[in-house]
Amino acid sequence: MRNLDRIEELGRIVIDCGYRLHRNLGPGLLESAYELILFESPRQRGVPVRRQVPVPISWDGIVIDNAFKVDILVEDVLLIELKSTERVAAVHAKQVLTYLRLMGLPLGFLMNFGQATFKEGLKRVANDYYGVIPTS
Repeated sequence: MRNLDRIEELGRIVIDCGYRLHRNLGPGLLESAYELILFESPRQRGVPVRRQVPVPISWDGIVIDNAFKVDILVEDVLLIELKSTERVAAVHAKQVLTYLRLMGLPLGFLMNFGQATFKEGLKRVANDYYGVIPTS
């Protein structure tokens, strides 16, 4: 299973990167600009990150190879969904939770860079997170 301490460490790194990005550039850019910068920031710290990761869905014998794309995937264990809107809808957090469930991941963040402060736009989403058994 995944190491919970490592997932939390990755979360701190990504949140720090997102906070610095929002503080220095502010709200109002296109989502794609925030995505590219947030993709590069953890990489500069030595953290493996992928962006626009295609994820397949298989259900009842039906396979969709490229059902959705994850904005940012950190070390293949932490999902980041980005927005740049004045308000996020409840469906956005549900979207993150569904992605986590389909991928078998414990934790994700919804980051909306359209808010006045980074804290207002940050939402932590857990998928049976404490059911994950830590490894040493």
